Amino acid sequence: MTEPLIRLEQISKSFGSRPVLENISMQLMRGEITTLIGPNGAGKSTLVRIILGLLKPDSGSVQPSSELQIGYMPQKITIDPTLPISTCRFLQLANTSHSACHEALERVGIGHLAKAPVQTLSGGEMQRALLARAIVRNPNFLVLDEPVQGVDVTGQNALYSMIADLSKSLNCGVLMVSHDLHLVMSATDHVICLNQHICCQGNPEQVTQDQAYIDIFGQTTAIYAHQHDHQHSIHGEVLDKQGKHQHGEGCNHA
Repeated sequence: MTEPLIRLEQISKSFGSRPVLENISMQLMRGEITTLIGPNGAGKSTLVRIILGLLKPDSGSVQPSSELQIGYMPQKITIDPTLPISTCRFLQLANTSHSACHEALERVGIGHLAKAPVQTLSGGEMQRALLARAIVRNPNFLVLDEPVQGVDVTGQNALYSMIADLSKSLNCGVLMVSHDLHLVMSATDHVICLNQHICCQGNPEQVTQDQAYIDIFGQTTAIYAHQHDHQHSIHGEVLDKQGKHQHGEGCNHA
């Protein structure tokens, strides 16, 4: 049986007299995409900090695999607009080689932006740069905090598809934190619904039918089925097998 990359046992955490996490147990596996959802104040950020080793729980244990290597994509990052730094150099701040940075940028589809000032990247391009930064050391576990934040719906599809492809090509586990219930449900293997404790968990279809989930989010979430029989450009446009734009309804150009 495959050993988990990280095992959490009965994790609890309070800040002062306010409980934030209560008796959280879970296993995060290689090759599996797990999505953590929950309302604001549910404890998602606190749980991520505990998994990353940045915060100690009050009780319970975090048991990482001896081979665990984490790549982390923050929800957002602030870069001094006056700092002259290229996209490639931004990745090299993680103390890795020039060639590894270029390879990571190519993997996320923005190799052509290696020399571009990082401040000039669009929202979708910046999210890809942050994803490249997370994979530059070939981790076996990715922690992605709101990875599609600030990206339009079409671009979100492309990013979720890319995350699934990276999970396979790197043979790594993925933990995504998301508020986006509609699209993310089609891009994950396992969903954990958190509201200080684990309300419910399972595959997306199971979770959306669970009464605990319905009590929090209502019954408005439909599972979005996105067929990955094509590629996307960095802007989310559908490409054919030769990498050319596919014209469809709504196109106004030849």
